[in-house]
Amino acid sequence: MMAQPSDHAVIGPQFIVPHPLEVIVETYPCRTIVITDTDHKILFKVKSCNTSFHCQRLLLDANDETIVTLREKKLSAHKQWDAFRGQSKAGSDMIFSTKTEQVIQLKTHVNVMLANKSSNNDDCDLKIEGRWSKRNCTVHMRDSSTTIAQMHKPQTSKKMKSGEDKFMVTIQPNMDYAFVVSLFAIVDAMENPDKTEGSSGTVELAVNVVSAVLL
Repeated sequence: MMAQPSDHAVIGPQFIVPHPLEVIVETYPCRTIVITDTDHKILFKVKSCNTSFHCQRLLLDANDETIVTLREKKLSAHKQWDAFRGQSKAGSDMIFSTKTEQVIQLKTHVNVMLANKSSNNDDCDLKIEGRWSKRNCTVHMRDSSTTIAQMHKPQTSKKMKSGEDKFMVTIQPNMDYAFVVSLFAIVDAMENPDKTEGSSGTVELAVNVVSAVLL
């Protein structure tokens, strides 16, 4: 049976509210991301924390405490990312993983697999689809049109100026909003890849060339 984000918390019950939640996502240099509510109260931060061999993002709370570590899988043609609780990298602490549907794709198509399934199949549980460059992506359940969250451009107002590095996400009631923010942080990392230290830039180029040949 498919694990349902609407039935329980994916990251934590403290991140579930019984009403729709709209958040503002703003990107700063070095891929630092700040997530606020519409009153500009900081909910989360996402910071780059790369190692010599892996691209990583940390989902932090407003006090800079690590909630989730997002880690790119090495030499993954489908750009797989894994999410772990806190700063752990143990398989027992994995929460979910993501990967692109195709090796090369013009639109955003990312499959999300929850780690706490009762079955052992590799089918995805959710999908992220749309056009990231147009700030138009939707998170929805795999087997239905049930929307979990919708990304959109902010409307220009005196309270909030619109910008290229800013977008909004509307999250449905009873959805784990830390989980949703983590998903968008991963897609941002996929669309704006870092060059890790050492020779990883060469490795990334090699993977892209091999992927193109295999197609």
